[in-house]
Amino acid sequence: MLLVLLTVFSFLSAGLTAADPLLVSLPYGTFRGFTVAGSNVTEFRGVPFGHSERFKAPTPPTPFRGVRNATEYGPACPQQAITPFGGVVTPPVYPTISEDCLSLNVLKPRVTSPSMRLPVFVWIHGGGFSVGNSRDDDLHPLLERSIETNQPILVVSINYRLTALGFIGGKEAAAEGISNLGFRDQILALRWIKQHISSFGGDPDRVVLGGVSAGSMSTAYLTLQNKYNSNSLFRGAFMVRLNEQESLHGLTCHIEKLKQSGAAVHLETQSTGQSDYDDFVRKVNCTSSKSNTNTLDCLRRVSFELIMAAINEFPNIGSYQSVNLVWGPHVDGDVVERDAWSSIRRGMYAKIPMMATVCDDEGTLFSLSTVNITTSDQFLDYVQTNFLHNASAAEMTEMARLYPDDPTQGSPFDTGTANVAGPEYKRTAAFMGDMLVSSPRRFLLEHASARQDVWGSLNKMGKTVNGPLGAFHTSDGPIWFTNTTSLNYMGMDALLNFVNRLEPNIGPSSKNTALIWPKWNSVSKEGKSSLLTFGDEGVSITADNFRKEAMDFLNGFREKHDGRI
Repeated sequence: MLLVLLTVFSFLSAGLTAADPLLVSLPYGTFRGFTVAGSNVTEFRGVPFGHSERFKAPTPPTPFRGVRNATEYGPACPQQAITPFGGVVTPPVYPTISEDCLSLNVLKPRVTSPSMRLPVFVWIHGGGFSVGNSRDDDLHPLLERSIETNQPILVVSINYRLTALGFIGGKEAAAEGISNLGFRDQILALRWIKQHISSFGGDPDRVVLGGVSAGSMSTAYLTLQNKYNSNSLFRGAFMVRLNEQESLHGLTCHIEKLKQSGAAVHLETQSTGQSDYDDFVRKVNCTSSKSNTNTLDCLRRVSFELIMAAINEFPNIGSYQSVNLVWGPHVDGDVVERDAWSSIRRGMYAKIPMMATVCDDEGTLFSLSTVNITTSDQFLDYVQTNFLHNASAAEMTEMARLYPDDPTQGSPFDTGTANVAGPEYKRTAAFMGDMLVSSPRRFLLEHASARQDVWGSLNKMGKTVNGPLGAFHTSDGPIWFTNTTSLNYMGMDALLNFVNRLEPNIGPSSKNTALIWPKWNSVSKEGKSSLLTFGDEGVSITADNFRKEAMDFLNGFREKHDGRI
């Protein structure tokens, strides 16, 4: 009799979920979403995909009974306090912060059923592995556009742990298998999607992974071969600025105030984070001589307030050293088995279609904290101390030649002597952008284009209105995620085409028929690799050969030093 009752209850529960499109039942609980007023979008917010305890690997979510409302975003993961960039960039503020923060959001067309199998776009937020949250980027316009063009998709945005809580270095973390916890969180989210997204009407075998900035770097690293086969969990990659070490989406930039005032490639090894780990332990009074147990156990027991106070004593992405981060991913021989430079060179990554975008002035935002560099000697010392640690005197001389003390050759590029925020600002910004983003992106596309379909784009919009920032890092977001009249949905349609068919060009229902986006290794008019270039004057196909000698130097430097910058 009990078995009969259980069977009837299961049938009724399944029927309730099928009858109500706002209810989705998963093995660990049932969630009620909501329909966005005046739209065709149904949303599920704050759905837990895992459970996170301090300095422990993520575990599956805790089961619950009944129906849980999925109408509010989940708590943000703990954030590092950020120094305002030149007084013009401020960190985001979230209503709730928690160490147990592993949740995701699902956006879906209002009219779907579990029998549908729509392609899925998974989004990883940026923020320099220091700040950020799954709610940062408004992806509703992308979903609305997918419905309008009869190529509907599902969109999923995920949280992951940040700062020391997500990316602590040192041998202690490696020994306990908790290195790169933020990446482990992302992998768990992708596995959740593989297992559960069909309940929302998504196709687990048609997932495209994308991200901005640190999310782009995460995407790039998850394509590499590792012990968790993370690159088997998605079939395409969309990287909005492939960064080497960082990024910063989610911060608010006040352009007008600034105007008035004037790839993933190399990571440090887990062991190189030892000194920062030891310093962290000392700051919270968990040294082995003062604790009756190991230092990680002590770190797990101390108060959250003490942990965050210690994290905030370290330099942050807005500090003088900029993107030379303390808390970030490491090569651990596990989640990141080897330096990305080696993996890319050896072809040890997913052979899947990729889209990689870049902005022309990637380094400006990260150079605002260095405007007090006023001489050439100070510039050279800054570069070698923070980035080109292994450079010889001859290599530094060559670097100085390629990035001269001439504002007309600095960033923002193509602006002459304008937009000089400091004597060495444009020079520093030119180096930072090429070193961090542009040269790694070109290295990846040069190698990947020989094995798979890849497309590249360049944003040069905003040169005349953004002052010293120019076409700055993250400034191309509107191209892909909002409708700008001048572009006629060109970027958004290309992304939707890619999510649906792994090809960014014209889809059967697309309204945009103005331009075909060639693959990166297609020959442009200049006889070089091709970029879809967005400028204030319009959209065109240009050659990916800008600053070739300088980027060849940076990439050759990495080759010589086995991927190390």
